[in-house]
Amino acid sequence: MTDVNVLREHMVRYQVAARGVTDAGVLDAMRQVPREAFMPEELQEFAYEDTPLPIEEGQTISQPYIVALMIAAVEPRPDARVLEIGTGSGYAAAVLSRVTAHVYTVERHSALVELARQRFQALGYRNIDVLHGDGSLGWPQHAPYDGIIVTAGGPHVPRQLRDQLAVGGRMVIPVGPEQRSQQLVRVTRVTRDRFDEEELAAVRFVPLVGAAAWEDTGLVTAAARPSSGIGRATTALVRERAEAIADIEDVKLGPLLDRIGASRVVLLGEASHGTSEFYRMRARITRELVERRGFTVVAVEADWPDAARINHYVRHDPPHPERDPAFARFPTWMWRNLEVHEFVEWLRWRNGEVSDPARRVAFYGLDLYSLFTSIAAVLRYLDDVDPDAAALARRRYACLTPWERDPAVYGRAALSGRYRTCEAAVTRMLHDMMARRLDYAARDGERFLDATQNARLVADAERYYRAMYYGQVTSWNLRDRHMFDTLEALLAFHGPDARAVVWAHNSHIGNAGATEMSVRGEFNIGQLCRQSFGSGAFLVGFGTDHGTVAAAHDWGAPMEIMDVRPAHPESYERLFHEAGIPALLLPLHARAELRDELALPRLERAIGVVYRPDTELQSHYFQAVLPAQFDEYVWFDRTTAVRALGADAGQGMPDTYPFGV
Repeated sequence: MTDVNVLREHMVRYQVAARGVTDAGVLDAMRQVPREAFMPEELQEFAYEDTPLPIEEGQTISQPYIVALMIAAVEPRPDARVLEIGTGSGYAAAVLSRVTAHVYTVERHSALVELARQRFQALGYRNIDVLHGDGSLGWPQHAPYDGIIVTAGGPHVPRQLRDQLAVGGRMVIPVGPEQRSQQLVRVTRVTRDRFDEEELAAVRFVPLVGAAAWEDTGLVTAAARPSSGIGRATTALVRERAEAIADIEDVKLGPLLDRIGASRVVLLGEASHGTSEFYRMRARITRELVERRGFTVVAVEADWPDAARINHYVRHDPPHPERDPAFARFPTWMWRNLEVHEFVEWLRWRNGEVSDPARRVAFYGLDLYSLFTSIAAVLRYLDDVDPDAAALARRRYACLTPWERDPAVYGRAALSGRYRTCEAAVTRMLHDMMARRLDYAARDGERFLDATQNARLVADAERYYRAMYYGQVTSWNLRDRHMFDTLEALLAFHGPDARAVVWAHNSHIGNAGATEMSVRGEFNIGQLCRQSFGSGAFLVGFGTDHGTVAAAHDWGAPMEIMDVRPAHPESYERLFHEAGIPALLLPLHARAELRDELALPRLERAIGVVYRPDTELQSHYFQAVLPAQFDEYVWFDRTTAVRALGADAGQGMPDTYPFGV
């Protein structure tokens, strides 16, 4: 185990100081206060990751950088008296107590108040007082304060808190007209009646609930939102720069290929997992990249073993050892559909025209849900090449055997402490395989790639299934990091000249740094590709206004063909709908005037395999800056659902056909 002090120092150095927090006192306080002591025991192994984490009462402990940024922004002094609104876990108050004379903190959840008091007492922090009350009203008995820190987002700066700020004092508070995101604002009381304000950063906090803030924790309704006022000038610019798509098969893609240029990775998105036009357009662009730009890797948001079935089929390799049909788990329609079938058949035909196997296009999966299928693949490989290692692998992987029917239950059991985790065993298995990579790879490079990727998947999936109970941020980041690492491994395997096309949802391939995902501490493949490849990564987003989609109402529920509601008035989708072009390609960086017009943050819709039209605003919209998120945008005003393959899909096809039953 890594020493916790080393992890804390790493947090301070790379998550806090490297981002511009320079106050020596605040940095020292972050080194002193044990963040792990302020979260539930089952989350403590993640205490020093760069992310917010869930705590009791449905609240969160903020990202370490945000805690440090807010404390530094009030410019604390050793003799200062500071008020904190929103005690939460107590972590921020504890850090504050190391750089100020006294901290007064208010929390509306009584259970959190009691937990915080216990933690302060156990750690010997005697200069903190905690009040159970309405934080939006402050704590007037001890006013005025040299600093006020509000750790929940309100619709405005409450007058009651302004009045409790001393002249010369500073207040830091998240403020915004809706509960989904805010601007971090610093308020300085210059004189008795004069207050200066400055914006520090875009943030996302839990709502500030109280008499002087939000009345409840629900999202603001669409009717209560101010109009963004999509102007005629913006839609006119879209029409002027758009390249119309009359037909997917006939549209001229030469200008798009010129914009892609020498990019090594092209990421093609989708605004839902069940829209025919998105799949067909991605297939068309990919065919052009293969034929005219020499791309030889297609990597998709799918499980590695299932995609391996397609890879064997399209590359005319010997039959895959797995005989069960591919993509048989929910959501089956995401890849078992006619649109993917047609693209797979084209790949098989195209590869059949290429005599050199090394130049044939390969098809891979990036995702990590196939825990036990991947274990079986590792064991099959080792049985062939190293029976002693296979026996050892069986003993190590046996730790996971009880959970084969539902890996998520393993995560819950490990988290509860009633069952030991399997992390060490599955990690050692991956390390052992990598240690033998020269010997294994020299004999059968392609099979070794498959086996090591399955071993890596098992190690990452084990952690993922534990992390999924900790909260969305941690599990999301683990999954996208795995997908990016897989992409890098594929490029390395295929050599320095390899070029890859990625198919995944917009939420994975658009740069997360340009969306509210980054405020939550989430990153994605698109952001990691942008950081790693720079202009060598080309990101293409997709969108629609209305039509039909294949989706389910809940995870695991049957697929339905649902109507997609017309886009929200304040969304990018509404803007493109009002441009009046049925389908188009739009280069987002070709003209500065257009880029600037589209850079105003707007809502963007994301439909996954689950679609809930009745709560669409809350469930499917997020804020984004489109030209920073993507390089290109593909628009279809009206779309139709994908055509799921039926039980007779494999009739008359070769034995290697991946969708057979």
